[in-house]
Amino acid sequence: MVATMEHERFYTSGCYLIPELGVHAGWIAHEGCFLASQPFVSETGDVVLLFSGECFIDPETRAELRRRGHRIETDNDWLVHLYEEEGERFFEKLNGLFSGVLIDKRRNQAFLFNDRYGSERIYWCQTGDATYFASEVKAILRVVPETRAFDAQGIADFLSYDCTLEGRTLFQGIQLLPGASVWSFKDAQCRKRKYFSPQTWESQPAVSEEEFDSALDEIFKRVLPRYFDSQGKIGISLTGGLDSRMIMACRPQARESPVSYTFTGKEHETLDDRIAAQVANACGVEHHLLRLDDNFFSDFASHADRTVYVTDGSFGVMGAHEVYFNRQARLLAPVRLTGLFGSEILRRVCTLKPVGLSPRLIAAEFAELVTHRVREFAVNGAHPVASAAFENVPWNLFGTVAASRSQIVFRTPYLDNEIVALAFRAPKGPPRSPRPALRLIENNSKVLRCIPTNRRIECKNAGLLARLRRSVFEGSFKLDYLHNEGMPDWLLPLDSIFERIDSKMRIFGHHKFLHYRSWFARELAPYVKSVLSDSRIRGALFWDPGFLEGMARQHIWGRRNYTVEINAVLTLEAVDRLLLRDAGGAR
Repeated sequence: MVATMEHERFYTSGCYLIPELGVHAGWIAHEGCFLASQPFVSETGDVVLLFSGECFIDPETRAELRRRGHRIETDNDWLVHLYEEEGERFFEKLNGLFSGVLIDKRRNQAFLFNDRYGSERIYWCQTGDATYFASEVKAILRVVPETRAFDAQGIADFLSYDCTLEGRTLFQGIQLLPGASVWSFKDAQCRKRKYFSPQTWESQPAVSEEEFDSALDEIFKRVLPRYFDSQGKIGISLTGGLDSRMIMACRPQARESPVSYTFTGKEHETLDDRIAAQVANACGVEHHLLRLDDNFFSDFASHADRTVYVTDGSFGVMGAHEVYFNRQARLLAPVRLTGLFGSEILRRVCTLKPVGLSPRLIAAEFAELVTHRVREFAVNGAHPVASAAFENVPWNLFGTVAASRSQIVFRTPYLDNEIVALAFRAPKGPPRSPRPALRLIENNSKVLRCIPTNRRIECKNAGLLARLRRSVFEGSFKLDYLHNEGMPDWLLPLDSIFERIDSKMRIFGHHKFLHYRSWFARELAPYVKSVLSDSRIRGALFWDPGFLEGMARQHIWGRRNYTVEINAVLTLEAVDRLLLRDAGGAR
């Protein structure tokens, strides 16, 4: 099981076995990371912790543990001591994205647990004589042969929303541990409970705009130093938007000056590139552009396979760039601090939406299941912040996290317990208002407040000229979307004309550098045709073979835009080939 998760040469691993308690556990970590010193053992040897991810807690708690006589030599020694002090209340005090196994030999008991959101995944399945669990599904597929088949409901979720929902996976008999779970094992019995409920935060009263802005400023500056505390160099992933700007405006003094970088395309510069460089320069931070190179396209099949494999299919073929970029980022700094999920938590932006695959692609026996799934989930009625933190991020956006952390230590302050709890108290008003973020930036760095954002959202209530400028930038953003995956079929005959105009005037590419629609039709056309011609795909239960036959040809010829359909087919083909058919041996 451990061997299936050793994706890179800079990984280290180990096992910890207690046969008399029925516990057989292993772990994977990056070399040089504090997790590489596992297992974490109490001074008496009675408490043992295996851990994945990171946990951030206030310095006062660590200081209190020292005052009580506990010796804390490594970053996670304090976790073991906190359990010794708190018992099972320990889990409620954890903060971050994590999962773990804690063994209490005094009580002959083991605990399996994860973070509040379920973002540090634990896959599990139950057989007649054992409970199997792993951070990556491929480890279970390796040792439990009966799970090596697609789950029909999981496939319906994927075809509806490009991810699985509500604890399901793509694999038969394998589920996801719900967020905030503590499963305790003792005397061959398993007791399942949750240490936190989102209703705790939902029941908080809303506050006024002034109170919210003040609280955000105070909490953000108090929380952020936790994410800059690192034994390794910090790399800040910068964009032209607000969320990474907030981090830069409030960044604390660190042991070592951070480096910053922006992901971008093979050539040209986007607004993100230029604005991020301005922000870094204003802060005196070294900045780099990490680009796609020729080998990304020439070896695309390998990049796509690696992405699907390391993310267990959570990131598809159109996410192949993520591992590629983060591998470059690791050369600059082993820790990546990013503004990801700030828009989802603070401005309630939702990306968990129906994919809208062509009904002609899906086999008749799956079509009704997909249609029903879209109708059913669209009316779940969750609180918008709860939906963002407990659904959108761990289900739909997990692939980004999984791909990133295969190369670097991934950190974002926007899932800190204190910040998410505050987001539930936001005053009523426009849900996507940038006002709190802009005010925080202005209060902490007037220089950064004067640098425009990539979509000029700060100009919404300004004068006529500023509003006109914002409209132009919004228009260019929508043009980029249309030129990429959103191009409607009726505009495709004009695509070559747009390309010729763009080569002279550059009307596209100011915002987006990922052009999978045109890549599938041009640079990656041989790859697309090769995979879609595989007879195994034609025989898959969930595709209409008649539609598949002409799909690639229609897209490559520029007659139809089948970007999302091609992504869905290529992704499930890779999942089948890499994770199911090849599950008997570690790659």
